[in-house]
Amino acid sequence: MVAPLRCLILFAGLAGCDPRLPEHEGSTGGNPKHGKALISELGCGSCHTIKGIPGANATVAPSLEDVKKRVYLAGRLQNTPENLQKWIANPRAIDPKTAMPQVGVDEAGARDIAAYLYAR
Repeated sequence: MVAPLRCLILFAGLAGCDPRLPEHEGSTGGNPKHGKALISELGCGSCHTIKGIPGANATVAPSLEDVKKRVYLAGRLQNTPENLQKWIANPRAIDPKTAMPQVGVDEAGARDIAAYLYAR
């Protein structure tokens, strides 16, 4: 009986079910729980360190810990929910030379990812 319980706990963690995360993050209007699942699904942790995402401890790109406390995003944008969402959705529209790839996330997904980053 212990093994099925462990599998259930593991699956819940992978699916972005984190009881400490709210269903709604006020400044972005997004869902942090869904944002967490998208971050894992899109592989953001292969380049970034991201608190709360298993295995997201890479140093290729800047750490995404404490994003909400920063003055600037991507070294050039004022840190606002709108700018973070624009950067996530289409970084090359802001900086054509950025190493950050287009990850194929839509507006709602960018809002949810921003919600997760701001909620942490």
